[in-house]
This record gives sequence, C-alpha cells and structure tokens, in this order.
Amino acid sequence: MDAKPLSRCFEFNGLRLPDPDPKLSVENVRALYAHQYPDIATAAITGPEAVGDKLRYQFTRAIGSKG
Repeated sequence: MDAKPLSRCFEFNGLRLPDPDPKLSVENVRALYAHQYPDIATAAITGPEAVGDKLRYQFTRAIGSKG
C-alpha cells in the first residue's frame, strides 16, 4: 500500500482556485485570495472533503442584508 499526501484545492463562488503554497494555512490562503476576490475575506471555510486525490476546501460567501 502506497501512502502519499493529498494536494489541496479551493473553491469559491463556482471557481476552482489552485493552492498557492501548500505550506500556507487555509486562513492565509483566504487572505491571499481576498485581494483578487474581496467577498472571500468574510467567507466561511468548509472542509476538507476528500475528492479523488485532493482535499477540497470551500469558501462560502456570507449572505445577509444590510440593515
């Protein structure tokens, strides 16, 4: 039996985002992508979920109304 580490992938709003650096924490990845996708800064993180040979994390945008 071979054991190998699973690579990570990220999804946000239907987009697949590559892992910029496997050494970064998931929170740091979110902060990195927040420059490109501002809504990701307040998104909830779900996962990891094993999908094939990858660990999938999802950034779910916070939905609410302004008061």
